[in-house]
Amino acid sequence: MGHSLCAPSAGRWPRSYNKGEDSLFFETFNRNKRSLSLDLGTPGGRKVFEDLVRTSDAVYSNLRGDVPAKIKITYDDLKHLNPAIVCCSLTGFGMTGPRAKQPGYDYILQGLAGWMDLTGDPDGPPTKSGLSLVDFCGGYVAALSLMAGLHAARRDGVGGDCDVSLYDTAISMLTYPAAWHLNAGYRPGRTKNSAHPSLVPFQAFEASDGWFVVGCAKEKFWVRLAEAIGLTELLDDPRFTDFAARGQHKDELLPLLEKRFAEATVDHWVSLLTKAGVPTGPINDVEQALTEEHTLARGLIATTEHEVWGEVRQVTSPVRFGNEPAEYRRAPRRNENFDEVMELLGYSAEDVSGLVEAGAFGSIAQATP
Repeated sequence: MGHSLCAPSAGRWPRSYNKGEDSLFFETFNRNKRSLSLDLGTPGGRKVFEDLVRTSDAVYSNLRGDVPAKIKITYDDLKHLNPAIVCCSLTGFGMTGPRAKQPGYDYILQGLAGWMDLTGDPDGPPTKSGLSLVDFCGGYVAALSLMAGLHAARRDGVGGDCDVSLYDTAISMLTYPAAWHLNAGYRPGRTKNSAHPSLVPFQAFEASDGWFVVGCAKEKFWVRLAEAIGLTELLDDPRFTDFAARGQHKDELLPLLEKRFAEATVDHWVSLLTKAGVPTGPINDVEQALTEEHTLARGLIATTEHEVWGEVRQVTSPVRFGNEPAEYRRAPRRNENFDEVMELLGYSAEDVSGLVEAGAFGSIAQATP
């Protein structure tokens, strides 16, 4: 079984919840990994890197689009060492195109790709998602591309490049609004209370003590909703007989629903509608989401031990395979696995000493061996 080489981002140094290089941000994204520091700008560092490539399955990087070629970590640069190596580069804008040399950040990508224009209240400004969704989705796209590349390499014995970008990810996720626009000239607009653009009712509603979502994606859910909340007369109203009619008369229907939902609590309505078989759920804050019964039942909170932070609790990966429970290990300290990797490569003590003196591992390695 081979290994993957990863060029990490600067997550060790965020401004929030950090103690030196130990940060909760870095812990979040680097659990179960191992660390070796290399300076690829030195001949020794390059030698160690190339020795690792010979025994690895993949090289993964998260850099600016023009950097992988500059530091020679593309497939053409490495195939002579390992013809089956898969080189996955997740960049801001990809390794081709007019923006290839530009740095790409989630916030900027949400603006460029039209996401912010789609998000927010109709009377408010363009709005960014509360989470870095382009970054996160880009990571998943990179992982999927890498898996496809590894499958092809094991089948054919030949690797290649995965040129993955945050820009490509963000544009591709425009999905059906893009298809509607490209084929029918559709121009999406923001909707009040996060309403679905075509299904009514399917949106957030305010109860007496908070907000919740009702989603009538099928006609049967509309029938169940009207019956559950005691507004069965709406079922016989010709203005609300089907999706098309409700969409046309939504300004007449929604105030009726809003008035009824304001009469009781979120828990009341969610419990009532869940029993009636209507898709619904509360709009939780982060604390509520993390303590949801289903969150805990699905094992979505992991705990690791850390020398600086003590017990670290964090959310787990949603990727699953098989029935064996996952094991979690804290993120590595910088260069923590130096000795392990040196042994893996079969380097002698003299080899290691010479490489350290030549600066192959950067200054951090001087005190490690």
